[in-house]
Amino acid sequence: MGKAVSLKKAIEETGKLRRRGKKIVFTNGCFDIIHAGHVRYLKKARSMGDCLIVGLNSDPSIRAIKGDLRPIVPEKERAEVLSALSCVDYIVVFNEATPIKLIAAIRPDVLAKGADWASRAIVGADVVKAAGGRVARIPLVKGKSTTNIIKKILTIHKADVEKKG
Repeated sequence: MGKAVSLKKAIEETGKLRRRGKKIVFTNGCFDIIHAGHVRYLKKARSMGDCLIVGLNSDPSIRAIKGDLRPIVPEKERAEVLSALSCVDYIVVFNEATPIKLIAAIRPDVLAKGADWASRAIVGADVVKAAGGRVARIPLVKGKSTTNIIKKILTIHKADVEKKG
């Protein structure tokens, strides 16, 4: 079985893990142009439990959130890269604007999000807390973001065009 699974399969697998006393961690995101900040974040999230499930925004979901020019990397490739990370156990692609459906179905013990999200704005926090779980806000790596990478590429491209100009 690969790491990219259906929600049904994720529920089955987490059920087996829970019966063995394992702690489930869930996080979500676009993970477009995966960088060191993403890797450090995912490793930290995984360290909070025994299994890390990543809810991955589908391409249409990202376009609805970030506009028609995103994602840069298609969802199958983003899932492939995430699958290569040893800290990621399962990936569930979702089409909705938020992962609330996944969170409610999986019922993680820990819901991990970047510290750039205010506690009150973390989708699913209420569901996780009501079930006895906790929400963990993970500090981001300063200066490491997909947006910064895109800006750098555009700056380099602009300089190249002006140089050739």
